[in-house]
Amino acid sequence: MPNFPASRLARIAPFHVMELLARARVLEAEGRDIIHMEIGEPDFPTPEPIIAAAQAHIATGRVFYTPALGLPELRQAIADFYKTRYRAVIPASRIVVTAGASGALLLALACLAEPGSEWLLTDPGYPCNCNFVRSFEGTPVCIPVSAENGFQPKLADLEKYWGERTAGALFASPANPTGTLLDDDTLAAIAAFIRNKGGQLIVDEIYHGLTYGRDASTALQLGDDLFVVQSFSKYFNMTGWRLGWLVVPERFVRDIEKLAQNLFIAPSTPAQHAALAAFHPETLAILENRRAEFGRRRDFLVPELEALGFRLKAKPEGAFYAYADCSALTPDSYQFAYRLLETAGVAVTPGVDFGRHAAQTHLRFAYTTGIERLTEAIDRIRRHLD
Repeated sequence: MPNFPASRLARIAPFHVMELLARARVLEAEGRDIIHMEIGEPDFPTPEPIIAAAQAHIATGRVFYTPALGLPELRQAIADFYKTRYRAVIPASRIVVTAGASGALLLALACLAEPGSEWLLTDPGYPCNCNFVRSFEGTPVCIPVSAENGFQPKLADLEKYWGERTAGALFASPANPTGTLLDDDTLAAIAAFIRNKGGQLIVDEIYHGLTYGRDASTALQLGDDLFVVQSFSKYFNMTGWRLGWLVVPERFVRDIEKLAQNLFIAPSTPAQHAALAAFHPETLAILENRRAEFGRRRDFLVPELEALGFRLKAKPEGAFYAYADCSALTPDSYQFAYRLLETAGVAVTPGVDFGRHAAQTHLRFAYTTGIERLTEAIDRIRRHLD
């Protein structure tokens, strides 16, 4: 007799930050004021031009399925965006609109992962990536990365961890939870190494647009044989619309289309029509102002955390996270995060959500709230430590 649920579920860990958020919501329902620094979601509303585009389409009543690969005009708009922002010529035929970046990652790994194949990831890293690999019977191999190397892999790491069963790698730049970027030369060397091994590289670029001090280059400039994941959630402030995209090597497009047809049928039609306005000049002007505000928040928060005794050896260059070493303050970041929530009303994410490497000595702070609230959070943490 079969056993249910499927055995793969035993290897898929819960998303701890969501459980911490649930506890925060309970405290709020009891009347507590909680400062949220745990969730990777911009606090800005969706820009008005995007909302107006969605409303205009819904008003027609013609909210039907789109092609599985997405609206042709949206795929072309994304291709034009790459040409304008990165000077990268990507044919619209290689762009697949997806149900969020999670949908893009699922499609990529459903296409590439074989049972028992190994995939190199970073530790710390986005926790769902390991579970995406496991969902398709692959084996995640987590490379421990440290602040000394900017929490990013080096070519030497791939040479060390690449084995007979390794099929490829999935890396992020900017990365969650650290906010750090892969430098261009390292990314180029990694891409060349994987290409020479006959493997496949997937690059998560969902925080592109949210960088401070320098712009991020797209991995698509390194060749036409990489998968790149992007999202309308972070830079474009469209988290709840659940829309992203995947740039696919030409030879895999038909395979990805078949998977998309079967797994999702099509992305959300209203969200796609809304996203057509995401690339308009007036929308991009709004988003760039918000990027500048995130930069101000980062520049406020990092020195304040350091003054409290947290250590940030790798300053975040992108996204909206500060990944802080808390070993001088606590031996257990998980218990610290829950005590901080219960006693100080500040919600942050413990390192255990992002892997095992130094997880007990790190916390992720999301600066997805205004400087006034960040100031209050620092004061509360200070009183908690005192």
